Amino acid sequence: MLDLNEASLLAKKWALEVGQIQREKFKQNDFKTKTKSSSADLVTEVDILSEDIIKNNIENNYPEHNIIGEEQGESQKESNYTWIIDPLDGSNNYSMGYPIYGISIALQLNQEIVMGLIYLPEQDELYSAVKGRGAFRAAEPIKVADKKELEQATVSTGFPYDKKDSELDNLLPFMKIVKNSRGVRRSGSAAFDLISVACGRTDLFWEFKLAEWDIAAAKIIIKEAGGTLFEAQVADAPLIIVGNSYLVKIVKNIISEIYTLEKEKFL
Repeated sequence: MLDLNEASLLAKKWALEVGQIQREKFKQNDFKTKTKSSSADLVTEVDILSEDIIKNNIENNYPEHNIIGEEQGESQKESNYTWIIDPLDGSNNYSMGYPIYGISIALQLNQEIVMGLIYLPEQDELYSAVKGRGAFRAAEPIKVADKKELEQATVSTGFPYDKKDSELDNLLPFMKIVKNSRGVRRSGSAAFDLISVACGRTDLFWEFKLAEWDIAAAKIIIKEAGGTLFEAQVADAPLIIVGNSYLVKIVKNIISEIYTLEKEKFL
């Protein structure tokens, strides 16, 4: 049986190593950038370098494990364990010198996330969770906020890369939720927004069309921090809402008045 504490310690070491490289290159503006699916979907050579480093560390320590990475896809092996990596979440921010980005590493056993961590290099904040053992910032336990009314809540969200051409652009939910909340934050990094909910810095986050590597590590951290996750499909596109159970249900109901939700599940 895999020692999850040991895996978590190793993943923290890898994230800190990669984070130092990212900080140095960010400060020096020492990297090249190119577009992927659209002009809003960027990748830097630091994304690729970071994923290579993490992937090589996994292969050296757990050669039998599967790996899913944002930049290089999936390696298929026979293991029940799969590492899910977002090596640099917030590439647009990174490319333009905006200091909010993060590293996300998760470990999945069969279909369940059992370990996750998010590191924010510019803030030097390391968040982690192992199934059944709580969620932490460094060694300090964290909990989601306990606000029960949307009017009291500070919320955050993001917008899909294809918002220019898609009817599912998040604008209608955004207008309704923001008008009824205390305020909104838009960081440009799902890792930052998700972990801000986990530690109580903000109260709720929702977004459409995020990939599994965007949310895998945050899922277990938020759950272990006492939070609720809601997932659904809207016209074959994923939706995620996270926060405490009260706020998640309120925002889920708002969005369901605008879009038809399918395959709903609370986690």
